[in-house]
Amino acid sequence: MLKQYLLVLLAAGVILISAPFVAAQDSSSNDQQSPPAHEGGRGHHGMPDPAQRTQELTKQLNLTSDQQTKVQGILTSEHSQMQSLHQDTSQSQQDRRSKMMDIHKTSDTQIRALLDSTQQKKWDEMQARRDQWMQGGHHGPPSGGAEQQGAPPQ
Repeated sequence: MLKQYLLVLLAAGVILISAPFVAAQDSSSNDQQSPPAHEGGRGHHGMPDPAQRTQELTKQLNLTSDQQTKVQGILTSEHSQMQSLHQDTSQSQQDRRSKMMDIHKTSDTQIRALLDSTQQKKWDEMQARRDQWMQGGHHGPPSGGAEQQGAPPQ
C-alpha cells in the first residue's frame, strides 16, 4: 500500500515538473506557424482581426465600400504595429503601453477623417462609450460580441 502511494506521488511529481516544458515547447511551435485564430476571430490579447473590426464598423457606421477598404487598411497597419510592439521586449511595459495608445489614437484619428458628418457623430458617441467603459476599470473590449469601439453591455 505504501509503495502504491509513493508511486502515485512520484508520477504526480513528474507530471507537475514536466508540464512547463511541454507548454514551452507548444508555444514555440505555435510561434513558427501562423498565429491561430482565437475565439471569435480575436488575435493576440483579445484584439479582433482587422477584417472583423471592419465588418463591425460597417454595421455600426454604414460604411461605403470605399470606406471599408480604407478602414481595413488602417486597422491592418494598426494590428501589425501592435503585434511588433507586443514582441518587443527591449522596452518597458509602460513604454509599450504608451506607444500602443499612441498607435490606437492615430488609427482612430485616421478612421474619423474618412467618415462623413453623420458617421463622425456616431463614431464620437462610440468613442465616448468606449472611454467610459475603460475608465470603469475594464480592460480590453466590452464583452457580448461588441468590438473595441462598441458599446459596453447594459
